[in-house]
Amino acid sequence: MQRRILGLTATIAALGLTGVISGCGLTGADSGDVTLKLVAADYDLTGGNTTQKYWDDLTAAYEAEHPGVNVEVQIESWNDVDRKVAEMVKAGQAPDIAQIGAYADYAAAGQLYSADELLSIPVQANFLAPLASAGEMKRTQYGLPFAASTRLLFFNQKLFDRAGITEAPTTWAELTAAAEKLKDDDVPYPFALPLGPEEAQAETMMWLLSGGDGYTDATDRYRIDSDQNVATFDWLKKNLVEKELTGPVAPGRLNRKDAFAAFTRGEVGMLNGHPSLMQEAEKKGVTVGKVALPGPNGKAKASMGVADWIMGFKQNGHRQEIGDFLNFVFSDKNVLAFAGGNDLLPVTVSAYSRMESEEEHKNLRAFLKELPSSQLPPVGKTSWAQVSENIKQNIGKAVAPGTRPVDVLGKIGREATEAESAE
Repeated sequence: MQRRILGLTATIAALGLTGVISGCGLTGADSGDVTLKLVAADYDLTGGNTTQKYWDDLTAAYEAEHPGVNVEVQIESWNDVDRKVAEMVKAGQAPDIAQIGAYADYAAAGQLYSADELLSIPVQANFLAPLASAGEMKRTQYGLPFAASTRLLFFNQKLFDRAGITEAPTTWAELTAAAEKLKDDDVPYPFALPLGPEEAQAETMMWLLSGGDGYTDATDRYRIDSDQNVATFDWLKKNLVEKELTGPVAPGRLNRKDAFAAFTRGEVGMLNGHPSLMQEAEKKGVTVGKVALPGPNGKAKASMGVADWIMGFKQNGHRQEIGDFLNFVFSDKNVLAFAGGNDLLPVTVSAYSRMESEEEHKNLRAFLKELPSSQLPPVGKTSWAQVSENIKQNIGKAVAPGTRPVDVLGKIGREATEAESAE
């Protein structure tokens, strides 16, 4: 995946984006009453209504400034939202705006407005570079990043202290040494390695980046079975799995949800985690240490970034109204309200700068530090859904007894290339 260099201070200065950025794009709708239909995902982990309240407050403020435009919001769980939007589109009833997990299929089908058809130049230029890049298909941006996060190495400080580990690991060798001490101290999962089918494509990408490579090359072609990637899984199998440092459940059967739950119970010494897990673990009394993911000889070349997307559908022809509303959504006030309220990271340069400097967000600074140089999965490829599912189902075999990583990654890599050729 191609990455662009981000100069935060320079970008902010050049764009003059030191405050709220709404109101600098398209003019408000003035062609009669328009109702925009917005379908959005529910981010409330506790079953509350914080997501609904966010959108209610935002749309009320927008409608007060834009008489004649109404925004109807439909909140759906993450289990259902992508499917329901797909069903609406298939039935010829696409929403005007969808805030969901993927955009590529809709973009490839010509169903979305591009970013430059919707957003003012300052708003579009204000996206953090890795997120903007990941929102592109064939060099045109269709996916607008709505929320982001990165991954860090988490460790249980109490278990580290008890095992006599005084420094967080910064290399793979140090990680193995720490895991061995945790095992000697009877920690159930010295290092939890969730390569089960729930979210294995994410755990895999973190390790590939740690090993110096990733899913794609500089031309955005799959290279899953590269020499570096095979070496990474050889190391995992030899130094963590075969030394029985990954706990009682085989990595290929350990799902992320179960690994995270074990971490909040105090049963895991180390794992790769995200901001929401930090919040949940600390609620359960776990003191969470966190550092950048280690690589073979030091810090990994990049952290994995993750983004959820918002997009505008062409079907109802409300380009101007959709664009004006989205310019409002991406104001600093609204970006920070959503990110801060959900322990997520902001998607714009100006909001990033503010969050980085504000004391109330200090617990997110380690994640923020990794975001500008992060790499995201190849979500702009229509083949990614198929390739991702293949990784989920099969990557655990790479560290299973009696298998060779080169064979497993080779098969996944060949099938990824076939899927890419069919795009």
